[in-house]
Amino acid sequence: MRRLRLGCVGTGFIAGKHLAALSSFEDVDVVAVADNVEERAAAAAAAHDARCYTDGVDLVESEDLDAVWFCVPPFAHGHLEEAAVRHELPFFVEKPLAHDLITAERIAGLVKSAGLLTAVGYHWRYLDLVKKVQAFVQDRPPLLLTGHWLDSTPPVPWWVRRGQSGGQLVEQTTHVLDLARLLVGEVTDLRSVHVQATGVDGGQDGEELVPLASAISLRFDSGAVGSVSSARVLPARHRVGLQLVGEGYALDLTERAIVDHELAITTATGTVSERCAQDPIAAEDRAFLDAVAGRGDDVRSSYAEALRTHSLACAAERPSENAEPNGA
Repeated sequence: MRRLRLGCVGTGFIAGKHLAALSSFEDVDVVAVADNVEERAAAAAAAHDARCYTDGVDLVESEDLDAVWFCVPPFAHGHLEEAAVRHELPFFVEKPLAHDLITAERIAGLVKSAGLLTAVGYHWRYLDLVKKVQAFVQDRPPLLLTGHWLDSTPPVPWWVRRGQSGGQLVEQTTHVLDLARLLVGEVTDLRSVHVQATGVDGGQDGEELVPLASAISLRFDSGAVGSVSSARVLPARHRVGLQLVGEGYALDLTERAIVDHELAITTATGTVSERCAQDPIAAEDRAFLDAVAGRGDDVRSSYAEALRTHSLACAAERPSENAEPNGA
């Protein structure tokens, strides 16, 4: 079995999860890492016996790779993906695709033209519990969705700056919106998306800050309706997940941590709960690697697929700026 040569741009929390998974696979060599903070790049490089870069584009253009992972803040997307397309290099990108819609749409066009293999880190799609929900609702479509991302404010300085993170709906709640699309269906008419937000004052330098809390309402093409609430004012994660209600049932899917999920199904016979410690990061990484090697075809969120979720998140975050139907 040929060993795959990989690079990773970014060495933060989520990059660490991916690097841990990648380095555990017997057919993988992590040969290069990059971070614009030299000390972090050097530490990650030493941990994986890899070459060190402080510029992700330099890594893409200098290394002979089979694939590259982009795990960078939302505002840092664009040039990295363009470099990968130029070099016909398959890439995995962590959500969100960008801090805005224009950048993501531009990259999606380049990826489509190049016919490039891509994957995006909507890791909930790889949970066995989500498969169970999909099977459950196949013949019993949901009528109502309620979603939550109620959490603390991440400590990185760029996150509270809406122009850099894109906002909580784009940077965090996008996971809930992706599951909503997967389990309930599309929201094609983005003009039907409505949002209320509070705590949207600007910072000391006049830059727009991420709202403290928001609530959005959705109408799905299926006729189902939904609402998703987000907040960043809690001392720690409080509730992340979604609830589906249909004829004779209620489903509750909760994420306590990346490797801690629970599904509760309530019907006329009572409530049955199941908790799992599956690692969806490792699962999505393995699926993409198998696709790169030509041994599998289980990429559940390509760039084009993720763009639909990103378009919905952007429409919810800034409805007046993203009011076109979702035809991505």
